[in-house]
Amino acid sequence: MKKYYFLILFFFLVNESSASTKDDIIKRLTFIENISFNFEQNINDKIEKGKCTLQYPKKIFCEYDLNNKKILVSNGISIVIKTISSYYIYPLKKTPLDLILDKNFLIDKISKSENYYSDKNILAFKFYKNENEINLFFDKKTLNLKGWQTVDLYQNLNIIYLSSITINQKINKNLFLLPKN
Repeated sequence: MKKYYFLILFFFLVNESSASTKDDIIKRLTFIENISFNFEQNINDKIEKGKCTLQYPKKIFCEYDLNNKKILVSNGISIVIKTISSYYIYPLKKTPLDLILDKNFLIDKISKSENYYSDKNILAFKFYKNENEINLFFDKKTLNLKGWQTVDLYQNLNIIYLSSITINQKINKNLFLLPKN
């Protein structure tokens, strides 16, 4: 009988700890206006690296460490992927980034969801919207967003890992102007 009480108590404490961390993540997200970070992107085992600045709501600028000078820019309405030889523009609403770049959406989904994975370093949340599955990963120690996993427009698994994160830095608003074709 004592064993069952211990298991119930242990489950309650683990659940309470995760709930507290989840609440802390939500508080931290509420405070964040922008994030700059280095990233590693894995799309179907093809690795690309670079630097991004994300500004809520729905703006992002990424420069890839590639010879083709690839950039990704969202002004909150459209998203452009441009290289030396190509230019693609999409409505942001048709991409999973529309949801990831929406802080209010993230806060709402996190507050309503149970974490689906937790270890000593990471707390992860999974949710669905408009046929998009989104997995968000947070660092338990810093409460920073550590990455996400989605399926892109072409049904490719897209995993992003973040590092060297800085929060609420002064940024140039022109950074999010869409480049010309």
